[in-house]
Amino acid sequence: MEIKKRYRAFVLCCLVLDLLAALWLGYRYLDRKIPDEIHMYRGQEKQVEKVLNYPLVTVENAITVSSDGSYLLPLKLLGVVPFKEVKVLPGESTSVYVSGNTVGIYMETEGVMIIDTGEIMSEEGTKEEPARDIVKPGDYIVTFNQQEVRNKKDLIKDLTELKEQNVILGVVRDGENIPVSLTPVKDIEGKYRLGIWVRDDTQGIGTLTYVDKNGRFGALGHGISDMDTGSLLKVGQGRLYQAEILGIQKGTSGNPGELAGLIRYEPGKVIGSVSQNSEKGIYGIYYGSTSAVSLQKMEMAYKQELETGPASILCCVDGTVKEYEAEITKIDMNHEDSNKSFVIHITDPALLDITGGIVQGMSGSPVLQNGKLFGKFVGAVTHVFVQDAATGYGIFAETMLENEKNR
Repeated sequence: MEIKKRYRAFVLCCLVLDLLAALWLGYRYLDRKIPDEIHMYRGQEKQVEKVLNYPLVTVENAITVSSDGSYLLPLKLLGVVPFKEVKVLPGESTSVYVSGNTVGIYMETEGVMIIDTGEIMSEEGTKEEPARDIVKPGDYIVTFNQQEVRNKKDLIKDLTELKEQNVILGVVRDGENIPVSLTPVKDIEGKYRLGIWVRDDTQGIGTLTYVDKNGRFGALGHGISDMDTGSLLKVGQGRLYQAEILGIQKGTSGNPGELAGLIRYEPGKVIGSVSQNSEKGIYGIYYGSTSAVSLQKMEMAYKQELETGPASILCCVDGTVKEYEAEITKIDMNHEDSNKSFVIHITDPALLDITGGIVQGMSGSPVLQNGKLFGKFVGAVTHVFVQDAATGYGIFAETMLENEKNR
């Protein structure tokens, strides 16, 4: 009898846990599908209703927030349980010049980034590690004994001219300025060393997404992180260059491909300046000629205008920007990672034959729905699925432009 009671209690616990898990998964599903904010211009009221039209979700009367026309829509589950408040903001029809051109990106860090610490063979023949547990990978050295450090050249010069035994480094860590004290070690050549590995620049190939009417550009759709530390690089300054595709490593399952390109670091090849490296892309000023890259004026779509189904991307894999067929298979209106807001699958046989799908260097390729002539700019390609080279993630066009406005 006691065993039966325990068994029933166990079954009941399992059922309760299953119910809680189902409720949590249902909540997470609805939270991802229903955005926290919606931009809407006149005539889009039905689209808002469509976005909020889910089983078990009821919309309460709107609450006015401000005189600009924005308001809150309280949502409840089953008409009883408070779920979330969706802010509806007045929008406007926005057009940008979409590109799809491959570009070269060169960025200098804000200060000198520490990659790691290491040992030094001192002039006495002993192994020393003066920076261990004092600085961390991802720290940025911005001053050396109160003298500004802009790059590795500055740091080396300061060490060469060092006459004191102790050094005070001004370090930026997690946005906070921290002074740290280090005692450099003389190596077997009699030169002072700090025992740190550093980096002060990075470069690579990516895709220009758009240029707006004010000449500001957005590219990549995701940030550039340091390959060793994985942290987002803090940009001091950077430049955008024309680039030439030399070859393509085709993507296969388990092996993402890449565009192999040549960046010509010549004054005449500079087409823009980079001022921001963010999780949502890189941004700056485009000042190249209109013939330097492909630019076509298109209206931007707000996220609620996206639909699963046929789409296309603009990219340059053979020297010319072309439109290739694709399909949007999934949309997450409220994904915690904004550059994974929708899933896109390449269907164009020509692009699949050339690249295998999405490869490194195609990040930032504009995504369109309803084609170049009558369609809208809906987003940009950001990542490829490692196990499926034909499929990847995208960021909403709205998110990229909103990030630029909020700088």
